Amino acid sequence: MLAVGGHVLDDLDPRFVRMTTGFAGGVGESKQEMCGAFSAGVMLIGALYGRNSLDDDDLPSQRLATRYRERFAAELGATRCGPLYERIHAPGGPGSCSVVVERAARILLGLLAEE
Repeated sequence: MLAVGGHVLDDLDPRFVRMTTGFAGGVGESKQEMCGAFSAGVMLIGALYGRNSLDDDDLPSQRLATRYRERFAAELGATRCGPLYERIHAPGGPGSCSVVVERAARILLGLLAEE
């Protein structure tokens, strides 16, 4: 959220940033769920293209989230934290999730530029 939110939202509400905190490390550092960087990207897609009521069309947001997931998985090999974490912290790996955060931001910004 911090890597992209300020660039794509006119006014990044601090609550948005706080809302994403628990997603870090695959939800509460469990490494069992979606990558936190990926989750934040999906949340930003919703903030930009999501619906405000049940009567609104949710297809624009859903389609973009699908494309984001496909591209994220293709470029990083997974959307779950565990497999990503293992590769990052393997011998010879970068050792920091900042690499994933940067790549996730670039993927998301690329998709948004295509819109």
